[in-house]
Amino acid sequence: MNNYQGTLQKPINSGFNAKSTTEDVIKGIDLEGKIAIVTGGNTGIGLETVKTLSKAGTTVIVPARDIEKAKRNLAGIPNVELEELDLANPDSIDKFAEKFLESVRPLHLLINNAGIMWVPLRKDSRGFESQLAVNYLAHFQLTARLWPALKKANGARVVNVSSGGHQFSDFNFEDPNFLNREYETLLGYGQSKTAVNLFSLELDNRAKEFKVRSYALCPGAVGETELSREAPLDLFQKLGYVDSEGNLLPEVKASLKTIPQGAATTVWCATSPLLNDLGGVYCENVDVAQLSSDVSIIGGIKTYSLDETNSKRLWKLSEEMIGMTFELS
Repeated sequence: MNNYQGTLQKPINSGFNAKSTTEDVIKGIDLEGKIAIVTGGNTGIGLETVKTLSKAGTTVIVPARDIEKAKRNLAGIPNVELEELDLANPDSIDKFAEKFLESVRPLHLLINNAGIMWVPLRKDSRGFESQLAVNYLAHFQLTARLWPALKKANGARVVNVSSGGHQFSDFNFEDPNFLNREYETLLGYGQSKTAVNLFSLELDNRAKEFKVRSYALCPGAVGETELSREAPLDLFQKLGYVDSEGNLLPEVKASLKTIPQGAATTVWCATSPLLNDLGGVYCENVDVAQLSSDVSIIGGIKTYSLDETNSKRLWKLSEEMIGMTFELS
């Protein structure tokens, strides 16, 4: 079965919840001998994911743009290999993937965690809007390039960190790069995360015959990450998140997850035996999320993010945009 139109999109009673941590979900799971790649693995929930997988025995490759910063943040964590990668640079993606493939190792876990948000309108070298380019297209390209290693694992998972922010926007096939419409940063972010969801859905359907499963997830609203580093103060004030001096409002602060809670769903999607025969689903709060057609309700996954026609259409468009064919054979 597949999850087109949300056929499989319902909670499976995982035993965990929004307050569960990475330590809770990894308990009793042995990952000795497994190999993982975690983009954005040197800060925030990515760093917590790396720590958790490493502690369970995984060899974790962490690609980073700022190598010196990554060295500082990853210091003392065993089983970690640091490599250079700039997700905004297609050539850098190819170079990183080629180096890994040359090691002739299988890849058991590909965790596409890195992302940007709250940024002004920027274009990459190809003219693509930056949130779409980094949050989605880069990971589509990386997954495609690493496909031989994923297939070689004879049992692998691709975990794509999405967001409840996908409800800000469906995917705009007519103008994905804001050439003919006014740019709003949250529309760009929402579109990029809807793309992540559609990709996860389509990848699972195409890859499961090769024993590769795919998942998308929402980590929740997490404090103490770098995701909002470029956000203008007045935007947060308009949204009612901060006071006039830029301090988080008490009720907002109380609603935020800790980093170990935010990374828990990533680790669960990557390792839970409950998902051995289930893929293509969108998860949140350490379980499969509810399907929700009401865009006024926060939480769950919106139906347009699981549309079969759009998932296939996006796959083809993505191949055209990055200039390569992602053939799973």
